[in-house]
Amino acid sequence: MITTPVTADLVRGALELERTEHGLAPHRLPARARAQCADPQLREAEAKPSGVRLVFRTRATIVELDTLRTKTEYRGAPPRPDGVYDLLVDGSLAAQGSVTGGNVLLIDISTGATEVQPGPVGTVRFGGLPERVKDVEIWLPFNEITELVALRTDEPIEPVPPGGGRIWLHHGSSISHGSNAASATTIWPALAAAGNAELINLGLGGSALLDPFTARAMRDTPADLISVKIGINLVNMDLMRLRAFGPAVHGFLDTIRDGQPDVPLLVVSPILCPIHEDTPGPGAADFSTGQVLFQATGEPGPGKLTLNVIREELSRIVKQRAAEDPNLHYLDGRDLYGEADFAELPLPDRLHPDAATHRRIGERFATLVFGAGGPFA
Repeated sequence: MITTPVTADLVRGALELERTEHGLAPHRLPARARAQCADPQLREAEAKPSGVRLVFRTRATIVELDTLRTKTEYRGAPPRPDGVYDLLVDGSLAAQGSVTGGNVLLIDISTGATEVQPGPVGTVRFGGLPERVKDVEIWLPFNEITELVALRTDEPIEPVPPGGGRIWLHHGSSISHGSNAASATTIWPALAAAGNAELINLGLGGSALLDPFTARAMRDTPADLISVKIGINLVNMDLMRLRAFGPAVHGFLDTIRDGQPDVPLLVVSPILCPIHEDTPGPGAADFSTGQVLFQATGEPGPGKLTLNVIREELSRIVKQRAAEDPNLHYLDGRDLYGEADFAELPLPDRLHPDAATHRRIGERFATLVFGAGGPFA
């Protein structure tokens, strides 16, 4: 077996790579952004490599990847599933696997206290690959912090030159991050991007909060297409009121436009989520039934944000700005997942879609946005 150092020219979808004592840690926000917010949820979310993949060309029939994972568990809740690595050959899924060992980040949901239980490096192995020159992609799990330790193959590898495809930069909440999807390539943004664009996914679980440092990261990341999905985290964290929300949206979009003034920019409002349609946050998790269920605990009041309030305001803001920005577009999230979809495919924890719904949202986005007449056509 040949060991190849994991270097930046083999990694796509990360904004930064950090050298650690074990290897290379992909980040989806740069160090300057991370330094401006000590929130542990944001730190955890951006370090989980949703949309990040290794890409190389080889004749190898065997590929082994050593990683040190950090898996999140919640005290008193059922164990969470292992992350899944998807291996693609020339763009098609060829194999899947997981690693064992690694660290455990144990969170007490009632107090917020955390504990890290250390563990060993693990290996995911893929064998029986076609014995020909091919492009191989290994998509890293969206739900485990992953340090890349070693890459081994039975034939040499080389980087794949950029193919000239359009770069799609997307920002959203845990739904865009991948919550409850089946694997790395079946989160809805990855499904929407397939065959249409090269994805950089800034879906940050619990952290789509109009943070200025996220807007600056998007401003400074070259892209051909940009989308921002705004709303659910602002409601379920009860973060701001309507008076602050409108100017914050304008400021977020202004910052992106400072660096990318003419790129097609799509604003997407929240998908249907009945618990928060007309009930403000904060949201709360309930483990009493042995499974995680979310509920809205806020009381309606002047200026309080609900999903319907946010959709109305986003639509107004985009219409206002589009008069001077013809490349700015709006998509109502209920066109991706609405009442009829909820009746057929309800949200299993009342907040996040399941694997089948990720596929539906991805296919709808591809049709409405990348398809004929869409803003990314």
